[in-house]
Amino acid sequence: MQTVEVYTQPLCGFCTAALRLLSRKGAQVIEHDVSRQPEKRAEMMQRAQGRRTTPQIFVGDTHVGGCDDLYALEDAGKLEPLLAAG
Repeated sequence: MQTVEVYTQPLCGFCTAALRLLSRKGAQVIEHDVSRQPEKRAEMMQRAQGRRTTPQIFVGDTHVGGCDDLYALEDAGKLEPLLAAG
């Protein structure tokens, strides 16, 4: 299973929803709290082509996007294959 990195911040409902879905899928998640680690916010923006909102989700080297993008992959039946690849 691919490693998943999620850039989050406290009190973010979208972050919580994304982490909950990934947990249900059994994904191993590395969470980066960008509010406590300013260098991680800069890293997130660089990896996500300038996006500033959280969450920003990466499955392996693939930038998924935010929570809505993650749920769209799930609805299309593409999340599990992406997580399993690699």
